[in-house]
Formats: sequence, C-alpha cells, structure tokens
Amino acid sequence: MNHNNRVACVMVGLPARGKTYIAQKVCRYLQWVGIQTKVFNVGNYRRQLTGAQTDHSFFDPHNEEASQLRLQCAIEALNDMLRWFKKDHGVVGIYDATNSTASRRRLLRERLEAADIQVMFIESVCDAEDIVLRNIMQVKLNSPDYADGVESETIVNDFRARIEHYEGVYEPVTEDESTFVKMVNVGSKVIINRICGYLQSRVVYYLMNLHIVPRAIFFSRHGESMYNVLGKLGGDSDLSPRGRKYSEALPGLISKHLDGQNLTVWTSTMRRTIQTGQHLPYPKLQWKALDELDAGVCDGLTYEDVEQQYPEDFALRDDDKFNYRYRGGESYRDVVLRLEPVIMELERQHNILIVGHQAILRCIYAYYLNYSHEELPYIKIPLHTVLKLTPRAYGCDVEQYKFDIEAVDTYRANPKRPSSLKRVGAHTPTTSADLRA
Repeated sequence: MNHNNRVACVMVGLPARGKTYIAQKVCRYLQWVGIQTKVFNVGNYRRQLTGAQTDHSFFDPHNEEASQLRLQCAIEALNDMLRWFKKDHGVVGIYDATNSTASRRRLLRERLEAADIQVMFIESVCDAEDIVLRNIMQVKLNSPDYADGVESETIVNDFRARIEHYEGVYEPVTEDESTFVKMVNVGSKVIINRICGYLQSRVVYYLMNLHIVPRAIFFSRHGESMYNVLGKLGGDSDLSPRGRKYSEALPGLISKHLDGQNLTVWTSTMRRTIQTGQHLPYPKLQWKALDELDAGVCDGLTYEDVEQQYPEDFALRDDDKFNYRYRGGESYRDVVLRLEPVIMELERQHNILIVGHQAILRCIYAYYLNYSHEELPYIKIPLHTVLKLTPRAYGCDVEQYKFDIEAVDTYRANPKRPSSLKRVGAHTPTTSADLRA
C-alpha cells in the first residue's frame, strides 16, 4: 500500500486539554465524508485491564507498577491499531492518549513508520485556567473513570492531582519530531509542521476550523408545507396553515432553551424554511448549500407517481438509498459533499439554529451522531419538532422538543431493515410517505 494512503494521528497533551473530544470529532468527520477511520483510546484499554481509576496515584510516574501497566495498555492499543490497518484496510487511525514524553512518541513513530504508515502528531496545548476547569467538569459528566454520585469537589481535586503528575514529565512536541499540528488554547492559534499529502491536509483543514467551546446546535425542519400536505416531492411551496402556526410558536421554545445566549439562524433559500424562521428575532443567514436534496425528474411528483413512472429507479433507491442519484438530481452522497463547507462553518460557530429540510438535516445529524452511510437516509427527523444537540467529549447529547401542532408524517422506513434504527431521533416509523427525503 502506498505510504501516502494511511495515516496515524497520534494525540498529545496533558489531561483535560480536549484530546478525546478532538479525536472523536476528527473520526466522525472523516467517516462522514467516506474515509475509513477509527479511534484507539488507551484509557479504554486501561479500564479493561485495571478497572476505572479514580485515585490519581495510579498516574504518578514514580509508581513503577502502575507505569508498567499503563505501558502495557499503550502497546496493546498500538498493536490493535496496526492489526486494524493491515486486516481491515484502515485509512486513518487515531491513537488517543497523553503521549506526554518524547520517548513514548518515538516508540510509536518507529513502530508505525516500520509498517509504512505516516505519523502525524496532534498536540492540544492549553494554559487558560477557565478552559481547563471547564474541561475537567466535562470529564466529571462523561468520563468512565468517575461514577455517578461522586462529589464534584472530589473529582476536581483528584483530576488536578492527575494533571500534576503528567506536568512533571511532560515534553511538548518539537520540530524534530516530524509532522505535527499544535492547537493552542482551543484553536486560537494553530501551528503546523511538515504536513504533506491529501489525508494530512484534510485533517489540518478540519482542525483549523474546530473549537471546543461549549455550544448548542438546534435543528428544525421547516413547518408543514403545502407540498407535504399533497404528498409531493421537492418544489418550493409555501407553508400550510399548520406550518404557519408552527412558525409562530417556534420563537418561544427557542428562547426558553437558549437561556439568553446569542443565536444565529441558518435557513435554505427555499420559501418554506424562510417562512418558518421569519418570526425568530435573531440574525439570519440563507445558505444555498442547505437547499433540499434535488429530486431531478421526480420533483413535483407524489410517491405513488414515482413508483408507477420510474419503477426501476424506485427499486434501485430502495436497494442503496445513500448512493442512489435521481435522474437529473442528487444522491445523499452528493448532499454530504456539498454540505462539507456548512459543517466547517458550524464547527467555527457557537449557538446555531438550522431551519432545514429532512434530507439535509439527516446528513448533518449523522455527522454529529456518527451514523453510518447505510443508516443516514433513514434517520427520523419529524415535522414540528426541535432537536437540540450539545457536543461532548465522549459523544453528543440530544434533546427533542415536539410541538402540539399536527403535521403529516413524511417518513419512509428502510424496506430492508425496518426496525434497525434505535438511537434517539431515529425511531422505527409507523407510516411511509416521502421517497425524496
């Protein structure tokens, strides 16, 4: 395999610097655009071997027994990553650990380069005390090391002691260590060194748009449209009476769950999304890239019309909905590609409300929740419902708020796996309606 075709991203940094958050985000992004990627978190190997460690003394470099156990876990994770590259034809592996010494990084680089894998260090540096404390509290909420019920003060003190152990031996990445990206204070400054090749450049491009400041991302489909009521695909119709009612009710809910923070509203250029957002008292931006999936020759037809007039296309789309491209239109894969600039801008922003379309929101939702391409076209994003996403280090919290305003159901189940989706926002449907979405 060409050396330029496989990359190991090796995370570097003290605890509570956002390494796991960055690793998971890079992995989700690359998988979303179709690059086979996997995270190997050394902490997970440690917990499997020794259980959760809530005593900071385990991370004391002078604790020889614990140091040997931690080295054993690091080697096991590395060996698994090497096997994954070889047997599963992995493309980008992300090695998530502190890797706080030059000797540890040298060991990793030598083993990986011997296997013809490029090594790229990603170091997160942060000396802003408020950011570190906020990250520690995120660890309290999400880390498997700390069980529910442990006092916050106990966790903070223990974790600070853990950080001090690492600070005593920490050696920053230097220019002599070949390829690296150094992110300073959650991306306020990014330093790159010896970046080469398509994959490394793509990772750098993503990292330069990333921040780890807490924020909320709200999703809402447009209110029910006249085309929804008629069962037609596509078009640029106005809202129905019930859709207008939803538009009027939307500002109250958003205000309630925003807690006085700033917000920007993004819509597509289509009337139904613009009309849905018209009463929201926030700055608005229209994105052509947020326009609904183009149904080509099927635009304006009903679901039954498509089945009758284009039976072969109807069957092909059921067979592979993500890759099927409408005649003269788009596939979900096409939509993912045109949404990439939107995702980059989302990562740069703080609180955002996207008033969009079912196919578009499925693609963005799949990015944050790590859905596969097979699952993506069957995520349920119902009308007259707001989803609130809060990205975390170990995943993404999802809250759903449904309005008491009736609307048609435009969901169509996966004919091959009708009960496959069990995650939040992807419930098994009871009716079918819209081929396009």
